[in-house]
Amino acid sequence: MTAAFQPGRVGLVVVSHSAMLANGVAELAAQMAPDVAVLPVGGTEEGGLGTDYGAVVEALADADSGAGVVVLYDLGSAKMTAEMAVESAEDPSRYTVVDAPLVEGAVAAAVAAQGGAAQPTVASAAEGASGEAPVSVPSRPALHLVPDAVTAEVLLTNEVGLHARPAALLARTVAELDADVVVRYGAEEANAASVLALMGLSAPGGKTITVVATGKDAGEAVRRIEELAERGFDD
Repeated sequence: MTAAFQPGRVGLVVVSHSAMLANGVAELAAQMAPDVAVLPVGGTEEGGLGTDYGAVVEALADADSGAGVVVLYDLGSAKMTAEMAVESAEDPSRYTVVDAPLVEGAVAAAVAAQGGAAQPTVASAAEGASGEAPVSVPSRPALHLVPDAVTAEVLLTNEVGLHARPAALLARTVAELDADVVVRYGAEEANAASVLALMGLSAPGGKTITVVATGKDAGEAVRRIEELAERGFDD
């Protein structure tokens, strides 16, 4: 098993009873994080449904570039297999098995790892993925009245708007800066650091979002988001 990845970033291993499911989740997560090793381990050695302890052990080693590995799983017995593989490692502390929604957790963890987050932060991103959704804010004050905020109206010039890949690009851009950024579309808003919350806005291409940033790098955050939108999120 081999993988191309950027040394120094946390790796991910997706353990499933189904090879097709593991491969699909890993493929989706890898789209969000091109520099992160995201390795699928699915099915038995014979190609049936189940888990393969030896394959998990191998994937843990292959995914570790020096920053550790976060492991996600689909069902209870997959968790048992993953935990056994971790316990057998020379340094189990390098591996964290997380209780997280498989798809959402893998996506959130991949984005965090791509941004250079440490192993505990990547694990927390996966575990918190189920609660990351846009919220309605009918009573929020007018955005231009938020103290010290930098705001901008940003046109989504790409065809599909804030779908998975553009949302991941935006979230990674924000993660690199010292700023708190909120994106509003219609009556809902999302934390710009959360790819899942951004996707939940369902903001389509051709529509305008409002970006509000505070903090030391607020202006730079808004500028970078505007630049991403102007070039169509590289779609």
